[in-house]
Amino acid sequence: MEKVILITGASSGIGKETAKLFAAKGWKVVATMRSPEKENELNSGDNVFIAKLDVQDQESITSAIESGIRKFGHIDVLINNAGYGQFGIFEATKEEKIREQFDVNVFGVMNTIRTILPHFRERRSGTILNISSGAGKFTLPLISLYAASKFALEGFSEALFYELGSLNIKVKIVEPGGASTNFSAVSNQANSENDKIADYDPFISAASKMFQDIRNFDLVKGTAVAEVIYKAVTDGSDTLRYSIGNEDFQARMDAREKMNDQAYVDSIRKGFLKYLPA
Repeated sequence: MEKVILITGASSGIGKETAKLFAAKGWKVVATMRSPEKENELNSGDNVFIAKLDVQDQESITSAIESGIRKFGHIDVLINNAGYGQFGIFEATKEEKIREQFDVNVFGVMNTIRTILPHFRERRSGTILNISSGAGKFTLPLISLYAASKFALEGFSEALFYELGSLNIKVKIVEPGGASTNFSAVSNQANSENDKIADYDPFISAASKMFQDIRNFDLVKGTAVAEVIYKAVTDGSDTLRYSIGNEDFQARMDAREKMNDQAYVDSIRKGFLKYLPA
């Protein structure tokens, strides 16, 4: 039987690269996005079906999943990739932007999973793979909301890993760090709408320098993340977490695992202090 995968946020970046890779491997792909009328690359493949899906709209979630099942007969794998980062000073962020961060990164994922689960339960088979982030394991200044959404996604995914195992439904998490996609551009656009509070200006300047140093490491290409996603889906294991990132990202992930909690947060704080003016 042919394998079928549904991917959210497939219009660009990791989502598009994942759709292209699975299609090249012979899978049937339901590539979903908010504006399918703008897609002119993925729709050239015979084994790719483009569907409209906005994770903030339950009706479109239901319609996309049902359309994918009608098109290919079933769905084997769900990739929850749609997401963005609301970065900046927490106090300066408008309430609607806080809610939107969780609507997209957390509740959108939950609603998509809840909608497809009856199909997976009926077949006693399925894989759910959620795209998290290193920010779901460690955090830094200015990413409080993004990190909070990814910490929530990590906990939710791990609980589902236990909850759905008895139904032969696998749950996986991929944690990219420092990927070279247009994610940053989307996030920067969202952050430009934040209020400005002058008291935080020195802190923001210091944090910006820190992030620039982090980004000076080689960025991980979306194609490389897609390869990890393909491995996670097809390796047949019960492994929950897969991570991929640049040198700085891997060092932070290792430190978080090996150091005790207070030692870790003290090291991050100390590292940040050097960027602040004397």
